[in-house]
Amino acid sequence: MADSIFTPDRRRFLQIGIAAGALSASGIPAQAQDNPMPADLRQDLEQEQLGAVLGNASGDVTLTEFFDYNCPYCRVMVADIHQLISEDPQLRVVLREWPVFGAGSLYSARASLASLRQGRFWQFHTGLMGIEGQADDKGALPVAEAAGLDMDRLRKDMDDIVIARQIEHSWILAENMGLAGTPTFIAGDFGAFGRQSLDELRAMIAQVRRSRS
Repeated sequence: MADSIFTPDRRRFLQIGIAAGALSASGIPAQAQDNPMPADLRQDLEQEQLGAVLGNASGDVTLTEFFDYNCPYCRVMVADIHQLISEDPQLRVVLREWPVFGAGSLYSARASLASLRQGRFWQFHTGLMGIEGQADDKGALPVAEAAGLDMDRLRKDMDDIVIARQIEHSWILAENMGLAGTPTFIAGDFGAFGRQSLDELRAMIAQVRRSRS
């Protein structure tokens, strides 16, 4: 089973001190010009071929979110992410499943990535983020059915080692950047951890554009 490469008791908060970009634990984008993200790391972070990419695939700014389906702040920010995509035609959004809350989160992350193969990611994603209680097998499967997913195919795809490796890749990236937890947002050389307001996310995106002008 794909689960075997993960340990459900991984710590929620990771502090290994290898900062690739400047992330502010206070939720305010950090000034990062003195600590730019290496080009190869940015490529790995933003150009993932198997993850969810929303908005303009050729946009001028990529906003990456590391999220967990059992993270309460990730859940309340789904509407803001949708609003950003709707109002900014040049924004590209990469959603990275980072299941830091245990086995139920890992199960949900696998189902999420599997839903991409059926073109129903957003329906599944928003549905699962909107449930009450735990996101796990009991919570995820009814949401998948409601989203119109082929359940036999979904279960088969969830066990694909490629999906397991995708999640592992996000873990590796998060650890290499010393991320503190979910949600974490990264755009350009700027980032923030924790719940952000819509205006704070807009400011981060604008900051990236100013830094490139």
